[in-house]
Amino acid sequence: MPNLTLDFAGRTVVVTGAARGLGLEFARLFHRSGATVFLVDADADEVALAAGELGAAGAACDVTSTEAVEALVDRVVTASGRLDIVVNNAGILRDRRLWKMSDEDWSQVMDVHLGGTFRLTRAAVPVFRRQRYGRVINVTSYTGLRGNIGQANYGSAKAGIIGFTKTAAKELAAFGVTVNAISPNAETRMISSIPEEKRRELEAAIPLGRFAAPSEIAASTAFLASEEAGYITGVVLPVDGGISI
Repeated sequence: MPNLTLDFAGRTVVVTGAARGLGLEFARLFHRSGATVFLVDADADEVALAAGELGAAGAACDVTSTEAVEALVDRVVTASGRLDIVVNNAGILRDRRLWKMSDEDWSQVMDVHLGGTFRLTRAAVPVFRRQRYGRVINVTSYTGLRGNIGQANYGSAKAGIIGFTKTAAKELAAFGVTVNAISPNAETRMISSIPEEKRRELEAAIPLGRFAAPSEIAASTAFLASEEAGYITGVVLPVDGGISI
């Protein structure tokens, strides 16, 4: 039985939504594990700072633009000669009750989360097919499974990512590409802004009694991207302390 080393030396990784939060934590772990990492975010200044902190490459990219995403993949392959792992983490929130939600609130969230996942994965496929190798990890959410008040757009986008993950896994398996998703429940800036009383209520609903550290979510992402996980595809891995049980 091989040891689980999480050694990504010689691999090239693209992480979207990487200027902060979970995306930055994903990029940090891959970088520490020997990969060539490209941090990608819509915020050019923040992603440049984050990439500089790691000593990795940073790229500003609007994942709602096919042109921009294809140019990003071209840049990555030109710079490193390959693209092995894509982590689709880019996302925004436009929370409103259904009857107050505008078309723009709906379309922006769908286009970043679901559309961005589709565009980057599609752009990477020709490279993966040439290599006969690839890993795609998509970030979905408990909200995509159970819904949440004020998040019809976000919940729909995250549910769509689950369907996309399973379909892409079936289509790309013949080329040595695995496609999986994680459903995290992590300590983020959004969680830290919740009032203490509400936070205690939320933690009480989690069997393990706490939110995950970002590093715990990153570890699950790295596992699904590893050589050792090569026989896992089309799964949605809950990294949520048991809240989805």
